[in-house]
Amino acid sequence: MWTMRHSHRADDDGRSVDCRQTLTLSPQPVGTGGPLRIVFAGGPGRFVPGGAALGSGDVGFTRGKSLNLHEPGAVRALLEVALSRGWQPGERRVVQVDGWTLLKEAGERAGDDARVVGQ
Repeated sequence: MWTMRHSHRADDDGRSVDCRQTLTLSPQPVGTGGPLRIVFAGGPGRFVPGGAALGSGDVGFTRGKSLNLHEPGAVRALLEVALSRGWQPGERRVVQVDGWTLLKEAGERAGDDARVVGQ
């Protein structure tokens, strides 16, 4: 099962800054392992949802692969990459990874559920 959450903090003027999208994958049935949190933090050359031009689940490189975290194929691709890199769903601890380290390979695995931006 997966859930998605958008978060940010407010700067001194009350504006939203440091946007991030967190995809949490939870092993099923409940209690069989700890969740995997895949975090996509905004930054140079990257985009996360937070404006009218983007869909609520879109994350990607401004010149490269992007995924929509609402798409089952995109989530499955991220899961497969995390598993291939050693995530153990049966461990009973929370694991957090930088989503940007998974995105390129997941985009290649996702096929039609991935898009290429700015190329």
